[in-house]
Order: sequence, then C-alpha cells, then structure tokens
Amino acid sequence: MFQQALRLSCLISTFFFHLSSSATDSFIYGGCSQPRFTPGSPYESNVNSMLTSLVNSASFSNFNNFKISVPGSTQSDIVYGLFQCRGDLSTTDCRDCVAHAVSRLGVICPGSTGGAMQLDGCFVKYDGASFLGVEDKMEVYKKCGSSIGYNSDILTRRDVVLAYMAADNGQYFRVGGSGSVQGVAQCVQDLSLSECQDCLEEAGGRVKSECGASAWGDVYLGKCYVRYSERGFHSRSDDDDGDMDKTLAIIIGIIAGVAVIIVFLSFLTRICDRKDGK
Repeated sequence: MFQQALRLSCLISTFFFHLSSSATDSFIYGGCSQPRFTPGSPYESNVNSMLTSLVNSASFSNFNNFKISVPGSTQSDIVYGLFQCRGDLSTTDCRDCVAHAVSRLGVICPGSTGGAMQLDGCFVKYDGASFLGVEDKMEVYKKCGSSIGYNSDILTRRDVVLAYMAADNGQYFRVGGSGSVQGVAQCVQDLSLSECQDCLEEAGGRVKSECGASAWGDVYLGKCYVRYSERGFHSRSDDDDGDMDKTLAIIIGIIAGVAVIIVFLSFLTRICDRKDGK
C-alpha cells in the first residue's frame, strides 16, 4: 500500500513539475518562408547544420548567431540563423526551449528556406537572406486582454512600467513592476544597444496605444517585444487561468478517484486473503 501511495505521490509531483516547466515552451507565433529548397541539396545540409548548431550552442549561452556554409556550398546556399532565450532562463531551460522550437520548425516548415518560431522562453530564426544585425520593427504579433475600464491608478502604473521597459538602461532583457502591474521586455542581442532602445520604444508605444485599457498586453516586433500585465504575471489569455483551474480540478479528481480505487482493492485483497487462510 505504501508503494502504491508513493507511486501516486510521484504522479502528482510529475504533473505539477510539468505545469511549471512547460511555460517556457508555450507557443506565441511561428512562420515559414514561401520558397522551398531541393531535397538533398547543399542548402538542406546547411539548414540541418544550422538547426543543430543552434540547439548545441544553447547549452552554453542564451544567445548566438551563425552563418553556415558546408563544403560544396555556393553563395546562394548560405544559411543565416540565431536563437535568443529569455534573459532569466538557465542554460538548461534555454537549451530545452530552443530544442523544442527547432522541433516545431521542423514540423511546420518542412522544406522551407527560412522559418521563425517564438515560444514564451525563446526565439529561433533561420533564412537564406542575412538578417543578422538588421533592425526589424515590423509588428509580427499582438494580443490584448479584456478592458479594465478607466482605472487611473492601474493605467498610471502601467505607463510607469512601460516607460521603464523603454528606458535607456543598457540591458537587452528588462523586468520591472509598479504595484500589481508588471512588465517584461527583451531585444534580440544581434542589435546594438541603441537599436534595442529604438525597438523597445516602438514596441512600448504600440502596446500602449493598441491595447488601451486592457488588463494585459503583448506586442512582438521583429527583433524585440514588450509585455505587461495588471495581474502581476505575464498572461497570454484571460481564459488561461480558468482552463488551468479546470485542468487541475480534472486531474486532481482523477487522482482522488484512483486513490479510492486503490484503497478499495487493497481492502478486498485483505478480505480474500483472510478467507483463503481459513
């Protein structure tokens, strides 16, 4: 019975560990280039080498970029790529996130000459045209929460947080808060600090103007993003908490049901053992 209870405890621990560790893998956006490469071509070899290099490098740093050209490649076969992990991730979490992003790219962009994948914890991109060190302020993703109405205190705190996110502090990754409002911002590190500053000012202005009086807002540009949340964490959907609560309730209910069945079967086993012993 103790071993059964121990297994049940391990199941619960594993489930909650999965919930806490899976946040960095949450999908935000992804896309693929229209042109496709020829299977078995030098370009395909370069793409495969690029994606492998990105995952391997993420074991040692939270950012790197590459220009890959295997022997036999021509100028048109060169592949450029980079990865950027969120500034607060450990190298282990960074590598896991990049590996997950690369795996997803392989599924959604098979044969594409280029692709990009943004997860909650990391960004991965590769292409045949060089984009390294090039500022990109094109809006690629935006999402806003429900309106909180005109709450001058919260809106003032939001403005303070967004101003801090866009301030010239010499950092590519920024986290700050004011009361219940928190924010996070980051640039891809192939930009200069001045280019990062320019990108974050643009993203901060857009999330403020486009999300208005929303409880939270996310704006991702090509090389940076700014996010804020009134609830004290960075949520992607107003329904996330409800879905999580429902999932937890279902799982806990299942676990409780299994526990009851284990106890009942153990009770029946003891009764049968007693009868057999007569």
